[in-house]
Amino acid sequence: MQSEAKIAVLEPADLAGLDLPQALGLVRSLTETVTHLQHQLDWFKRQLFGSKSERFMAPDPLQMHLGEALPLPSEAPPPREKTIPAHTRKAAQSNLAESEGEAVPFFDESKVPVETIAVANDACVGLSDDQFKVIGEKISYRLAQRPASYVVLKYVRPVIKHIETQKISCPAAPRGVLQGSRADVSFCAGLLVDKFVYHQPLYRQHQKLDHNGIDVSRAWLTQIAKACIALLEPIYASQFDSIRASRVIAMDETAIKAGHDKGKMKAAYFWPVYGDRDEVCFPFFTSREQQCVVNALGVTPIEGAVLLSDGYAAYAAYAKRTGLTHAQCWAHTRREFFEAQAADPDAVAQALQQIGQIYAIEQHIRDKKLTGPAKREYRLDHSKAVITVFFDWIDKQFQRQGLLPSNPFTKALAYARERRAGLEVFLTDPDVPVDTNHLERALRVIPMGRKNWLFCWTELGAKQVGIVQSLIATCRLHSVDPYTYLVDVLQRIGQHPASRVSELTPSLWHQNFGDKPLRSDLYNIGA
Repeated sequence: MQSEAKIAVLEPADLAGLDLPQALGLVRSLTETVTHLQHQLDWFKRQLFGSKSERFMAPDPLQMHLGEALPLPSEAPPPREKTIPAHTRKAAQSNLAESEGEAVPFFDESKVPVETIAVANDACVGLSDDQFKVIGEKISYRLAQRPASYVVLKYVRPVIKHIETQKISCPAAPRGVLQGSRADVSFCAGLLVDKFVYHQPLYRQHQKLDHNGIDVSRAWLTQIAKACIALLEPIYASQFDSIRASRVIAMDETAIKAGHDKGKMKAAYFWPVYGDRDEVCFPFFTSREQQCVVNALGVTPIEGAVLLSDGYAAYAAYAKRTGLTHAQCWAHTRREFFEAQAADPDAVAQALQQIGQIYAIEQHIRDKKLTGPAKREYRLDHSKAVITVFFDWIDKQFQRQGLLPSNPFTKALAYARERRAGLEVFLTDPDVPVDTNHLERALRVIPMGRKNWLFCWTELGAKQVGIVQSLIATCRLHSVDPYTYLVDVLQRIGQHPASRVSELTPSLWHQNFGDKPLRSDLYNIGA
């Protein structure tokens, strides 16, 4: 949104001295200003009260209303009935599981502990063992919940005295991932998962611990989190290097408040980057300047590198500086038109329909699982013609009379036309996605978390958020359980060769260690 338009205050005396051309010019200027302010008001109303979905359904004049398409039944269907001796009654309606399905497990038995409860059969009361015979059993399941899942591991270490030598010995206490700490690796991993997956700030976790009888300080939780993140940082750095070495990189930025100055929180940004191996990192910078792109990606991209982004000028400047190919996102182009629906509904509907054809072709490519040259040829055969028609249509729209520069529809047209070259990159490069939606899905963890923890008190804290979220978000991309992953790598990182730290990144970890991950001692209880 642009800055608020300002209207000059005119006195009657000022108006009296105007001739006809001046008056017409003033009316034209005021009309444009009012239109601009109305567009701003409509935009703010959509942000506050409108739907966040950008789904567009084109009106079909031939489509009938539901009441016209579906005739009303002549009579209501008879109620479901079941026969019971002596009379007939209506069957009870319920959304709960039927009794015959109560013995079907609805959980992963390898992850959820099961406590077995034996139910006595009253029919056996007073009978001796030779008067009845157990011929089978029936099983039913009920989902229950404990106040908390915290467990204290009590290590009992026997102290022995050798009779002959009088020597006293005692086994050493098991070593944890944090030397001298009372925190088991399972607690460390759970702390990070609760904070970064379920977005529970540490003060809420401290309250939960206190309510369940565990007396620890909030500062201790902070120390645990910092120490664990320090162990994970080399893995994050290796993953970031892998992304920088990718040929096709998607990049975006999202705001965050981090650090404080003179009693006010400072504005800062994460700059998420997405690489070829389905890895995402969230580098943190204190500004939105062009130099942040340089600092994140470097100045020497690999041969044939492509940067996929939205229309922010910093990315275009970086592409010009480094010589790489700059691809533009079609989803952001579509969003410009979607936001302009109130200004020109009919014309916007045409634009959205034409862009929708491009996405329909991409869906067909995914359905057919086309890759490489076959994907490229299909795009050239089908998408290129659609795009040519689309930009011809844009040129015709600019020839219309009465389109003001401040009109959102005019801005949407200009946005697309100025970025035509970048929007057509995907036609000839099958590795380039049509948009950055894959990146935006991955970075949702940042705004979702921001709704809970609001800000980072320090810039270092924001950097640590980026480190952990980079690994957890990548775990999700590779269907890796974050808790299992963290329990393993927190134990493995201290003994793993530094030259092979890339093996601990989520994209490679599930190949190398996913079948036999390291566990906490808690896992072996009762085994």
